[in-house]
Amino acid sequence: MEILKADNIKKYYQTGETTVKALDGISLGIQSGEFVAIVGSSGSGKSTLLHMLGGLDTPTDGTIRIEDKDISKMSADELTIFRRRKIGFVFQNYNLLPFMSVYKNIVLPIQLDGIKPDKKYVMEIIETLGLTEKCDAMPDQLSGGQQQRVALARSLATKPAIVLADEPTGNLDSKTSLDVLGLIKVVSQKYHQTVVIITHNDEIAQMAGRIVRIEDGKIVGGI
Repeated sequence: MEILKADNIKKYYQTGETTVKALDGISLGIQSGEFVAIVGSSGSGKSTLLHMLGGLDTPTDGTIRIEDKDISKMSADELTIFRRRKIGFVFQNYNLLPFMSVYKNIVLPIQLDGIKPDKKYVMEIIETLGLTEKCDAMPDQLSGGQQQRVALARSLATKPAIVLADEPTGNLDSKTSLDVLGLIKVVSQKYHQTVVIITHNDEIAQMAGRIVRIEDGKIVGGI
């Protein structure tokens, strides 16, 4: 089943008299349970595409559908609720709240939605990611790799339709990067979780089931 469909996505910026085509007509379909890596050089448009797919920005033209809902036509309030319920994000800088414990960071998005966390499911994720003994720890007591695992657990706790990861290993050393990516792959398979990861690292991209390459705002390979 196709869980995400981007159709002819364009994102243009006007800089003086120059039109910058950050995305120039990208169409992409992602199946439920896929682990897809989007790769490209700096400035290729890959992070811009991720922001479009996650509803963090709106395209100049084109449509984006997640679970057959057109997010490109949603209001800001509708998008906020949809993102919280349907899209899990993992960013390079972890974005953990420093005054909350590991467990509270993980369940925060669920609580913001006024829903009681499924503690059994959350603890299963925590165990899978090797964080059981860190539940009461604060973020500044964790290594970079552990913080990124917390961010990953948080992205999964809401049982999202799709997880979007933007250079999730950018602040980690090579060994820790491969460990974290290995866990993302394990989680993808264990929970049949759809994952899209943005990276400039071809070695990391090889861990995905499919690689899509972007250059100059266009897909140049991998479809």
